[in-house]
Amino acid sequence: MDGHDSEDAKQSTADMTVFVQNLLQQMQSRFQTMSDSIITKIDEMGSRINELEQSINDLKAEMGVEGSPLPPSKSNADESKKDEGSA
Repeated sequence: MDGHDSEDAKQSTADMTVFVQNLLQQMQSRFQTMSDSIITKIDEMGSRINELEQSINDLKAEMGVEGSPLPPSKSNADESKKDEGSA
């Protein structure tokens, strides 16, 4: 009977190995799909940001402020907050 038990143990080990390999392949496939999806969304966000930058630059050009970017100063930010609160 020891020979029979040994064959069962080998078959059980082989079955478990196949199961684990299949599980790992499925996980790898799912991770790859998720990774591709994330990369696609990041690319789309990059495109949208570029479009937004272009729109801002177009608006600046229309207003004639193209050559003089104004960095936000603390006093300007405080005044903006006061204006928003009073509106």
